[in-house]
Amino acid sequence: MKNSALIISLTFFGASCFAQTIDTTKIQQHIRTLSNDSLQGRGTGTEGEKRAAAYIQEEFKKIGLQPNGDQGFFTQSFTFKGGIHGTCEDGLAANIIGYLDNQRESTIILGAHYDHLGNGSQGSSLDANPQGKIHNGADDNASGVAGVIELARYFKNNAKKENYNFLFICFSGEELGLYGSKFFTEHPTIDLNNTNYMLNMDMIGRLDPNTKGLAVSGSGTSQVWENLLKSLSTEALKIKTDSAGVGPSDHTSFYLKNIPVLHFFTGSHADYHKPSDDWDKINYEGEVDVLKLMIKLIEQLDIQPKLAFLTTKNKSMNSARSFKVTMGVMPSYTSDVNGLQIDGVTDGKPAQKAGMLAGDIITQIGELPITDIQTYMEALGKFEKGQTVPVKIKRKGEELIVRVSF
Repeated sequence: MKNSALIISLTFFGASCFAQTIDTTKIQQHIRTLSNDSLQGRGTGTEGEKRAAAYIQEEFKKIGLQPNGDQGFFTQSFTFKGGIHGTCEDGLAANIIGYLDNQRESTIILGAHYDHLGNGSQGSSLDANPQGKIHNGADDNASGVAGVIELARYFKNNAKKENYNFLFICFSGEELGLYGSKFFTEHPTIDLNNTNYMLNMDMIGRLDPNTKGLAVSGSGTSQVWENLLKSLSTEALKIKTDSAGVGPSDHTSFYLKNIPVLHFFTGSHADYHKPSDDWDKINYEGEVDVLKLMIKLIEQLDIQPKLAFLTTKNKSMNSARSFKVTMGVMPSYTSDVNGLQIDGVTDGKPAQKAGMLAGDIITQIGELPITDIQTYMEALGKFEKGQTVPVKIKRKGEELIVRVSF
């Protein structure tokens, strides 16, 4: 990119080059297509989700990305357990992965999940009677997928060759428990040691035109994030940061692999996880503004060396639930062990204070046996703040008892 164009690109919202490269019409096309009733809510592993996957692959091909899935394809297949809390038979789903090779040493990952709740049978719908109703998930998360596609187009067509490669990935199985992103981080198609950072887009389509608030979590996962995000915050797009690297979306899987992450989110709304999350409620211009900010962030980091990773004090994955207590662990949603296997432990929370570690398997809390995530959540509802209870865990085949104070 010529110097004059670079100067223009760093002039945030008024930049004419952004208007030419991030097209509101294309964003709307992607979201309307992916949230159409014909895709039946993109439930993980369903025919509707496969049609969504085919659409994403076709867009990646048009842009000119290299396939980076299994055996030269865009798809990376994995198995999952369907139903509420993995109570159904194994199914097959796929991540969609495209690569932009700038022949650099390190790579930036941009991702979003493309699955949603299907016909309301997965158990996380907030509709009073969800069964048989199509949950189109326009904001959650057709909006994020549209962002991945259009950022891929921008960086593929950018005249300036960035100092990093790009991996663009659309995950399946997020709504069931981060299946796709966890599978990718355990079976990466690139060297994760050479990954600079990961940016996750989950629900970026409902920017409030009055408050202009954008939540960005993960700002504590590298020293550069907080100051850079503050410098990018304006009255036109007000950034509120959260340092936590763990949260209920796919960036968590990368944080747990010691990769700096950010999660972009325009906020909750009354249509979240309901059949009413449709394309006509999306703030398309607002989403373009979010993508412009992400471009500016990436371009400002382009001249900097690979980011150093920092651990953070993280919010519990269960903090959004109506429990009186929290243990402060991230459950494994893909483990099939008897008990609740822990993928991550939040600093400063009861589990960490009791000495629990990632990899431990909780088998009993107090007198209540724990066989899976459902019995774990049911057990948490039985306790009050201030209580101290014995917790049985298995660690590398050895049974231990720790005392957890809520």
